[in-house]
Amino acid sequence: MPASDPKSKQRLSRAAEVIRLEATTIAGLEERLGDGFLRAVDMVLGCEGLVVVAGVGKAGLVGQKISATLASTGTPSLFLHPTEALHGDLGRIRARDLLFLISNSGESGETSALIGPARKLGASILAMTGDTSSTLARLADCVLDIGPVEEACPMKLAPTASTSAMLALGDALAMVVLQERSFGREDYALFHPAGSLGRKLMRVAEVMRKGEQLPIAKSGASLKDVVLVMNRTPGRPGAALVVDAKGKLAGIFTHGDLARLLEDGRPLDMHAPVDEYMGKNPKTIRSDRLVEEAQHVLAEHRIDQIPVIDAERRPVGLLDVQDLLDVRL
Repeated sequence: MPASDPKSKQRLSRAAEVIRLEATTIAGLEERLGDGFLRAVDMVLGCEGLVVVAGVGKAGLVGQKISATLASTGTPSLFLHPTEALHGDLGRIRARDLLFLISNSGESGETSALIGPARKLGASILAMTGDTSSTLARLADCVLDIGPVEEACPMKLAPTASTSAMLALGDALAMVVLQERSFGREDYALFHPAGSLGRKLMRVAEVMRKGEQLPIAKSGASLKDVVLVMNRTPGRPGAALVVDAKGKLAGIFTHGDLARLLEDGRPLDMHAPVDEYMGKNPKTIRSDRLVEEAQHVLAEHRIDQIPVIDAERRPVGLLDVQDLLDVRL
């Protein structure tokens, strides 16, 4: 059905109306930020245990997302379904925990029923609701107020604008707490090792070849012996790191070097010292540097391998471009 069709226009108009209403609702939250929000931030920052988020229905789904956001940004958190909590899972809560209850009406029986038992366990109570005179708000230690919300549902019943407001306010809380904790990119990557950012913020030491996979040859070894070292090293790295008598990096010889020598037609003595053919000033990197930095060096200098050295210039690893492909960087 084309967008110019009257029926299509009606549908798009309705969709735009919903988006406008929800956007207006979220924007209105700015006026409600104040002492309650600041206290909520302090409660989360001061929590020595878990922020246990609970809610039923659509509020519970929002609560799961808020809990996940907190957990992934430095605040230990879990989601607890109120019904399951009242049938034994309340044992997950400890005195050092903060119970974060979410209910638009503030009159959800299952949610409010958690307050008494949680207090007996010593937990503090934070609430998010649209009614500050509700049972939930009255019993909580602190209230995050989304205010009275007009739902986008034609019947004004289905949670739409209210859940958008809850989600936005929950994100605001999590992001302010994140900032107060000085939670940075590397912290985020620690909790997201499978994500693209997590992979880029990995350290070279985490992906480099080391131990028996590190191809080491001594200065003065024959070119033949060095090629054999490359071929016999597990993983066949395609390069060998040449070290001097003190074990310090003296150079690197790669399969690419061998191929270029053969293509150039240069007389090649396989029994001559590798020192005559190796690269004597290879690019290097330290093991504590970011993999992202190593990727940049490899790309900038159009090389496939980079030796990893310690403070004394001793080889501790080898990073191959294939290693970056393996971690999908």
